[in-house]
Amino acid sequence: MCGIVGYVGSQEAVPILLDGLKRLEYRGYDSAGIAVIQDGKIEVRRSVGKLANLEKALAERSLHGTVGIGHTRWATHGKPSEQNAHPHRSGGCVLVHNGIIENYLPLRQQLQKDGYRFESETDTEVVAHLIGRNLKRYRTLAEAVRTATEEIRGSYAIAAICESEPDRLVAARSGCPLVIGRTAGAVLVASDVMAMLAHTRDVTYLEEGDMAVVTASEVRITDAGGRAVTRAVTKITWDAAAAEKSGYPHFMLKEIHEQPQAIRDTLRGRYTRETGEADLPDIGLTSKQFAEVGRIWIVACGTSWHAGLVGKYLLEEMVRTPVQVDIGSEFRYRDPLVEKDDLFVTISQSGETADTLAAAREAKAKGARVVSIVNVVGSTLARESDGVFYTHCGPEIGVASTKAFTAQLTALYLLSLHLARVRGVLNANDGRVWLDRYVALPMLVERILKREAEIAAIAKRYYTKRNFLYLGRGINYPIALEGALKLKEISYIHAEGYAAGEMKHGPIALIDEDMPVVVLAPCDRLYEKTVSNLMEVKARNAPVIALVSEGERDLGNVADAVFTIPEVPALLTPILFTVVLQLLAYHIAVLRGTDVDQPRNLAKSVTVE
Repeated sequence: MCGIVGYVGSQEAVPILLDGLKRLEYRGYDSAGIAVIQDGKIEVRRSVGKLANLEKALAERSLHGTVGIGHTRWATHGKPSEQNAHPHRSGGCVLVHNGIIENYLPLRQQLQKDGYRFESETDTEVVAHLIGRNLKRYRTLAEAVRTATEEIRGSYAIAAICESEPDRLVAARSGCPLVIGRTAGAVLVASDVMAMLAHTRDVTYLEEGDMAVVTASEVRITDAGGRAVTRAVTKITWDAAAAEKSGYPHFMLKEIHEQPQAIRDTLRGRYTRETGEADLPDIGLTSKQFAEVGRIWIVACGTSWHAGLVGKYLLEEMVRTPVQVDIGSEFRYRDPLVEKDDLFVTISQSGETADTLAAAREAKAKGARVVSIVNVVGSTLARESDGVFYTHCGPEIGVASTKAFTAQLTALYLLSLHLARVRGVLNANDGRVWLDRYVALPMLVERILKREAEIAAIAKRYYTKRNFLYLGRGINYPIALEGALKLKEISYIHAEGYAAGEMKHGPIALIDEDMPVVVLAPCDRLYEKTVSNLMEVKARNAPVIALVSEGERDLGNVADAVFTIPEVPALLTPILFTVVLQLLAYHIAVLRGTDVDQPRNLAKSVTVE
């Protein structure tokens, strides 16, 4: 969600801060602000809405200085307004903050009793006043920030500057990511490497509880106990150009079309066809440990949870091992029966999803072995897991996940094959057959993408409808959920995904001529049952959009619109159906005129509860 950028150097800070904030727009925000030390005093500019409004405010009252911080805010405490926008001030100090301060109310009440006046409704202003108060008691900004973090409970990433120390910035994190990048004569701090890729690709991720004191020539990091530490430098292998639209009208469409390459990159170097093996060197478990796994857990949120549901079908069918799939926010607040040596798989594009990260920590505490499927190298989830499977699909800018989802499915295919081979469920020849199928997937996706005009034509027929129902069976039930989620995320149309067999247990009451029903009907062992469900829909005069395998004849005479996917084994149909549903949602949203890349109220990375 919210984005942080900080700069300490010799150049004008404002253009660098604005550029960094623009590169974080994909995370979602409703207000923005910048603070710069100008002639020894801190000057702040804030605005509601898009960054263009902040740029207008800066054009009217310019700022000059070489030390500054910037922020894009997604409202949690307090509505979007200029008063609630960051940065927040207390005396001669200003800070920006990502996260949520859970005990802000008693802290606010105490500060008000002590004479501090609050200008906003935010929890962040509490932290600003704590730092301002502590600066009167301690000698340095670093000590003021450290003692303030000891008083707050919750999650935070903080960047603060102060008039009494105009050459530095202090950053701290707990539960929310912060990364530091160094260049010649300057240092940048940000909540995401995207903000600094135009300047450097050598970055350092702060660990949980870390605090950094940053000047133009030096970075000093201390851990949660106040001890000086050295953190590793990570080289980012993609650059800022990878995040440009490359001629596409939206990042989302670009990323949909990047999926063949994302699948190839996720597969590349991770299998040996001769032995029918998936080679996962970073997975963190030995073959013996995999063979001893008694139960598998998958925990994720949102789109990644849908990937986990697909993973359940894959793992149970290919590995013949029971799999439990949980939503991160539900898992963390019950007392799950995780046992020692269970395999615990977490899935997160950013590797910073708060609920998923908390679930992984709980599983580790109970003795489970944690393996994470993530896209961002060096992310918190990747660092804290026993093993990691990087999807290598590059930056995903569109808030609604597309290529990250299909890359996660690809990772689950490889993980399923690896477990099946290690546990002796599949032999080498079986493994080679599956690998050949995996390798063919990118080409099959490309065939679908070349038929985008067909999907756009279907979208044009139904984009004015207010409700959609998506039906799927077996491994494609999660894809019905994902298709409905994509449509509601970017078009604001009410859409629901259901297991097709559940339709008659309630949802059928909603079906009429104004509710299009999208039916996923591959030629698998459940095909006839899916056709039966479709006929029930048609009997109630609902428009039917049928996604079927090539060569299917029956539904073409019944459905109002038909799109065919290449015929593949049932376990591989989810990726192909997903691409069709992504394009359908995209074109409906474009026709409705919504903000496809930055849907209202949504954030790319949910780093708070």
